[in-house]
Amino acid sequence: MKKSIFAAALIALALAAGPVLAQQSGAPHVPEIQKQPWSFAGVFGTYDRNQLQRGFQLFRDVCSSCHSARLLAFRNLSEPGGPEYSEEQVKALAAKYEIADADAEGGVRPGVAADRWPSPFASDAEARDAMGGALPPDFSVIAKARGTTQPFPWWILNYFTAYSEGGPDYLHALLNGYEEMPPEGAEVPDGKYYNHYFPGNAIGMAPPLQDGLITYEDPAFPQTVDQYSRDVAAFLMWMAEPHLVERKETGFKVILFLVLFAGLMWLVKQKLWTRVEH
Repeated sequence: MKKSIFAAALIALALAAGPVLAQQSGAPHVPEIQKQPWSFAGVFGTYDRNQLQRGFQLFRDVCSSCHSARLLAFRNLSEPGGPEYSEEQVKALAAKYEIADADAEGGVRPGVAADRWPSPFASDAEARDAMGGALPPDFSVIAKARGTTQPFPWWILNYFTAYSEGGPDYLHALLNGYEEMPPEGAEVPDGKYYNHYFPGNAIGMAPPLQDGLITYEDPAFPQTVDQYSRDVAAFLMWMAEPHLVERKETGFKVILFLVLFAGLMWLVKQKLWTRVEH
């Protein structure tokens, strides 16, 4: 008994001393990524249509100049639960883009609603040449490919709160984590930028956002990096999981059914065994 208590105390001491030892060794301090109040969080969360439209504006005007979204079709923007643009708006938007088509005259044609979002580069090699050797990741499922880490035992609570917003939390933190002057002791190679939340702290992407970069149609929303990053992260989450709301609704119905079914089975058991002596 005493040995187990002693071992548990040693483990707790090691976990508590880890951050202190890391700081003493000169390792850069990584701030904890904070959970944001997303509208789609929780069991009954839903996407905010207006926020998705603002996020799409940022994706279109800023992100898509370097990043592709190969799984996004123009028509997805009019689907229920998303930005919900009208079909006419989607057709007009698609027509503004040229789509490579070997059967079309000149090899290109105006886009239609069924087309995928066009990549800013013709090939990965062209993208690497333009980006100094780095390949910008595709943004189709970036919000699900990224996430946050939580110490034991706090991550266990995620099973009860339906927490799945680690990707948007990370993206929001990343876009707000740039520092013009790196902290003392941090080494940033040429062509890289210091970011608190990027692994290794040296990121090849220059700060994509700045206050006043994009003008929102609704003046009620601040045109700041914090608001921009919040909106584009929400849009990227929708793009990665457009049927999130339907999945949550189905899951809730299944859980409710299982609870009711378990109650019925208990009543059946009571009825069958009520006259049987134990």
